[in-house]
Amino acid sequence: MTKLLEKAFSEASRLPTTMQNMIAERLLEDIRAEAKWDESFAASQDELSQLADEAIADFQNGETKPLEEVL
Repeated sequence: MTKLLEKAFSEASRLPTTMQNMIAERLLEDIRAEAKWDESFAASQDELSQLADEAIADFQNGETKPLEEVL
């Protein structure tokens, strides 16, 4: 555990129980959300790679426009 996380837990341990539970729930939600994002991102690597290849091909074939022209 990092020193910063230890400090956060130490300070949180002095809070009322309801606040500790709120902080714990928020932390657990953040951990679950991060794990879900990592899983989703890992599962989409092939699709992202294919989209990148298509974008590069479009650019090389002159089928793209500068962003300024689109806006």
